[in-house]
Amino acid sequence: MNNSERKLTIAIDGPAGAGKSTVAARVARKLGYVNLESGAMYRALALKAIEWDASFDDESALLKMAERSQITLEPTISGNRVLLDERDVSTRIRERDVTEAASRISVHPRVREWMVARQRELGAGGGIVMEGRDIGTKVFPDAGLKIFLDADPVVREQRRLDQHHVKGTSAESVAADLRERDHRDRTRANSPLVAAADAVILDSTHLSEDAVVERIEKLADEKLAALR
Repeated sequence: MNNSERKLTIAIDGPAGAGKSTVAARVARKLGYVNLESGAMYRALALKAIEWDASFDDESALLKMAERSQITLEPTISGNRVLLDERDVSTRIRERDVTEAASRISVHPRVREWMVARQRELGAGGGIVMEGRDIGTKVFPDAGLKIFLDADPVVREQRRLDQHHVKGTSAESVAADLRERDHRDRTRANSPLVAAADAVILDSTHLSEDAVVERIEKLADEKLAALR
């Protein structure tokens, strides 16, 4: 792809365990785009809530904390470097307690509104790939390419277990957490998880990661060709 040509905003939505994060990072690298991780931003804020001992249910306190926070994503060859108030938290935000906290704070409408505004600032120039649960419907409703990446729930659970290298009772707990997160994401009043009307639905149940990346790259090429 000629990087001097117009660049798209690519939105990838879908449930937990569908492979969004890895696919978005690979697509961004292949196209020479920036990968804006919405999940990493929520995780950074969740980490601050943990460190400040803030209640995950106190929306007003969480919003005040967010407004005093600086969350920055710095693209690197190996993925984004995540800075919270200029401190590198890239590794810490991937731990399970932060993951669970991020899911809980993300249900608050005013917290999401603050986060959406911040994400729009970061992606204003285009040439980005962003994944999440409401990117094509809420954050970038005018994105040039919208993907809804899904997979069979059993497959998504197994992928998450493999990702965390857990078995036995711990595996049951991780699977239960994923099912609970699915329910919260799909039933929340503000920006529920749903495919945008103009999104391309990709079911990755029987597709390899390489195949998903190739399909999205092809769709991007077709969109760009239509704009020329």
